[in-house]
Amino acid sequence: MKLYFLIPVFNESQNIEHLYNNLIKAVGNYEKFYVFVDDYSTDNTIDMLNNFFKSNFIVIRKEKNCGPGDSFNKGFEWILNDSKNENDLIVTLEGDNTSDLNILPNMLTISNLKYNLVLASVYAQGGGFGKTSFFRKIISLIANMLFRSFFNIKVLTLSSFYRVYHISLIKKIKERYGVIIKENGFISMLEILIKAIRVNASIIEVPMLLKSENRKGKSKMKIFKNTLNYIRFLFFNKF
Repeated sequence: MKLYFLIPVFNESQNIEHLYNNLIKAVGNYEKFYVFVDDYSTDNTIDMLNNFFKSNFIVIRKEKNCGPGDSFNKGFEWILNDSKNENDLIVTLEGDNTSDLNILPNMLTISNLKYNLVLASVYAQGGGFGKTSFFRKIISLIANMLFRSFFNIKVLTLSSFYRVYHISLIKKIKERYGVIIKENGFISMLEILIKAIRVNASIIEVPMLLKSENRKGKSKMKIFKNTLNYIRFLFFNKF
C-alpha cells in the first residue's frame, strides 16, 4: 500500500524547508510518495522542492495560476494513473505548514477502519483555531452553518484541505461525475465533499488545531473573491 501526499503549492518558498522536515518524520511504516502541484509560482518554490525532496516525489507544473481546486484535480488524476494498489491512501494538506501532522497517524489508523474519507476538523470537539483573525473565524463559521443547512451536510467542517481519502473514493467520484473537481478555487473542497456524500462515502472527523502561526508569509486565500465563489456555488450549483 502506498501513501500519497497531494499538496498544492503557490509561492511557498518560505515554507518548504519546514514542510519537508515535518513530512519526513510524519509517519513510518508506509511507502510514501509526494505529489506537489505548483500553481504557477513566481518565487523559487520549485527550486526549493527539488533541493529538499530528492526522491519519491513529482512536481506538476502549471502554465498559469488557476487556483487550488485545479491543482487538486490535476494531482488526483495523476495519482489515479500512477496507483497500482486498490488500498492506496491519499493525504491532502496545505503547503504552508498550517496542517498539524501530529494527528496524521490517528487519521491513518481511522482510515484503515474502512472510512473512505477522514476530515481534520477545527469544529470537532477538541479542535480549534490557532492564530486566526476574529473576522475570518466569523466568516468561516457563518459559511459553514449556511452550507451545512443548504446541502443537508452532517459533518462539521467543509473546506479544510487536510484530509485522508481512500483511493476507491476518488475512483468512484470520477466514475459518477466524469470529473473529480470542477471548481478551481477554495470552494473545491466543498464540491468534492458533497460528491463524496452523494456516492455514500463513509466519512468521519478528527479534531485539529489549525496552526496558522506556523505559516510564513500571508494566506493565499482572497476572502472577498472566495466569498463570491461560495455565493455563486450556493445559488447555481447543481449536483
